[in-house]
Amino acid sequence: LGRLAESGGGSVQAGGSLKLSCVVSDFSDSNYCLAWFRQPPGKEREGIAGMHLGGGPAYYIDSVKGRFTVSQGNLKNTLYLQINNLEPEDTAVYFCAARLSYADVCRPSWESAYAYWGQGTQVTVSS
Repeated sequence: LGRLAESGGGSVQAGGSLKLSCVVSDFSDSNYCLAWFRQPPGKEREGIAGMHLGGGPAYYIDSVKGRFTVSQGNLKNTLYLQINNLEPEDTAVYFCAARLSYADVCRPSWESAYAYWGQGTQVTVSS
């Protein structure tokens, strides 16, 4: 069974940067879609970016393009989310999640299809 564990959250001032990590364990199929979701306080959780475990192009929702970058470590056992120029609106609990997907791009949609979730890491941005 696959496991995911996020880290790297914290409290930062607007304009700063953070790099979140998600350790990916016990996933053997490169077709797993690894996605980042976030849940702002009092709001619904939303998918923001994704990348297949086997690599390939990353996918971003429009509102985070240009400031967020998804990448993987060389051993494919860590998924990263680099967030630059943080804004107070980025305050949220950030989760990584995984589901099997044979699409050409890993889209962070259909939240209910994601069978594996990490525990989340809190990001708080002050103005």
